[in-house]
Amino acid sequence: MAGLCCNRAMSTNPPSPAKRHYLQADTLIRSTGARLTRPRVEVLAALLAAEQALSHHELEERIDRSVDIDRVTIYRVLDWLTAQGLAHRIAGDDRVRRFNAAGHAHEGAHAHFQCERCGTVLCLDEFSADPVVRLPRGFRPQHYELTVKGLCAGCGPSRRADTRTPAHRH
Repeated sequence: MAGLCCNRAMSTNPPSPAKRHYLQADTLIRSTGARLTRPRVEVLAALLAAEQALSHHELEERIDRSVDIDRVTIYRVLDWLTAQGLAHRIAGDDRVRRFNAAGHAHEGAHAHFQCERCGTVLCLDEFSADPVVRLPRGFRPQHYELTVKGLCAGCGPSRRADTRTPAHRH
């Protein structure tokens, strides 16, 4: 860690959740071997901190106002993070793309749930089966997306309380 002298004991106080997200974003970006930039760290840290997938507009609102990052830069960073496998894009029926940090809570292909009323999107980490799809001869699948659509607990009819909660929300 920068700024620590070998003669000083490291603090036993754990970093705040916000600081932890910045440190994690920094580490993930450095692991790509690419240049570490403030916009990349800011955007990835915001995605890591989010409990659900975020649209560009929602992400723009969460980034620290003191950091001068314009909307075009956010789009470019999101494209870069997606290309690096550090984020993934979820296309909704509302024609809004939402993004979440990839790899910090799950690996590989997985399904999502999207609420048709409020638009909340979350990962279904318990479901990660490979689909069996018969393709015409010569066709090869590159990737697949599975989105289960319905009403989330907050939008659905109030029945008895469900004690199950998703392991990871975007």
